[in-house]
This record gives sequence, structure tokens and C-alpha cells, in this order.
Amino acid sequence: MKKKTVGIIGGMGPLATADLFTKIIRATNAASDSGHIHIIVDNDPSIPDRTGFILHGGESPVESIVRSARLLQNAGADILAMPCNAAHCFIEEIQEQIEIPLLNMIELTASHLKENGVTRAALLAVDGTVRTGVYSRACEKHGIELMLPRPALQRRVMEVIYDGIKAGKTQFDVSALQRGIDSLARNGAQKIILGCTELPLAAEHYSLRGDFTDPTSILARAAVISAGYSAF
Repeated sequence: MKKKTVGIIGGMGPLATADLFTKIIRATNAASDSGHIHIIVDNDPSIPDRTGFILHGGESPVESIVRSARLLQNAGADILAMPCNAAHCFIEEIQEQIEIPLLNMIELTASHLKENGVTRAALLAVDGTVRTGVYSRACEKHGIELMLPRPALQRRVMEVIYDGIKAGKTQFDVSALQRGIDSLARNGAQKIILGCTELPLAAEHYSLRGDFTDPTSILARAAVISAGYSAF
């Protein structure tokens, strides 16, 4: 299989972009530098906020995302990865306007859960992702019951994303969020989907505990395999 170049549609946000890049490198079974993947990154933090558009209207992020995708395509990318869960509610509209495949992180995650015998999972994500139902539809297709946070827990999720990781906070009080995660597990969630690309970073930086599923890691491994490389 011919080796392919991966393009990352980045900037949503910058730390999540760097996290995907790092996870692609770590997922690649390479014995030397030359065994790694050619990756092109377009980190454009000016892309309009996805959740803001979904909830309140205003400027759509689609045009900016398509512009980034075409830039990567023209630079030589063969496949694309987009480390932003909320942006995946626009994936069909984006894919229609480009000529190379855009990996679907939501579908990959639901498929991964199915393959690992998960029948009930809980979703932690920004309001926009929850509102669009992209994870609910993907999980339903794979026979997985999806639990959504109650309003109080959803507020804690938004706080740790926007006031914590996106704001660059090295420390953040996650005690209420942790209690909510524990409650989801007690109520039958076999896995907690970290359905915002800032949440794996929050789990690491703020020492959150749980039986987590990380869509960024799943996307990274899929990118490695799709590019024709051996993956860990």
C-alpha cells in the first residue's frame, strides 16, 4: 500500500491539535524518524466557534474549515483528520466540498465501542455536540445506549473546557465534575466518552478519573492505518 500524507484541520483548539499530532506519532510503529508519517498541519484558531454557531447562529465555521481542508489538500494531503467533535456535525457538508476523505471521529468512536463490547456509554461534550445528537445517532446505529449528563453536570463540563483547558489554566477545581463522572459510572455507563478534544487534556492535566474512551486517540490510530502505516 502506498504511504499517504495526513492533513490535520487544526485550531479548534490549538492544544487539541497538538494532542492529535502527538497521538499520531505515538500510535505509529516506527523504528526511526524516517518511519513516521508525513503530516501537514493547518492550525487556524480563527475558525468561528462551533458551539456558538450551533446554539446561537452567527458565522458558520464551515467555510473556514473547507478553506483549511483545501489548503491541506493542495499541499499534498491524501487524507484529513479534524480534532474537533462539534465540527463533525458539519462533516457531510465539508466532505461534499473537498476531494480527499475526511476521517469521521464520531463514527470511529462508536465503532470502537461496539467492537469492545460496550452496550452503554455516557457522553461528556460541549453543548453544541450534545445538541446536534451526532454521538447519539452514531451510538444508536451500533446498538449502544448513550447516557447524557444532567444540566448541572453539563455546566461543569463546559467550565472545564472553556474556563480550564481553553483558557490555559494549569490548575482547575474538577471536584464537582469528578462526582458527576462517578455517578455516571454507578448508573451503568461502561465507558465515559471524552467527546470534546479538550477533555482528554483535562483528564490528564487535572487528574480526572474514570473508564474513559478518548476519541482523539481513536482518530490518531485510524489516521496511522489509513495512511498505510503499522499502528500500535
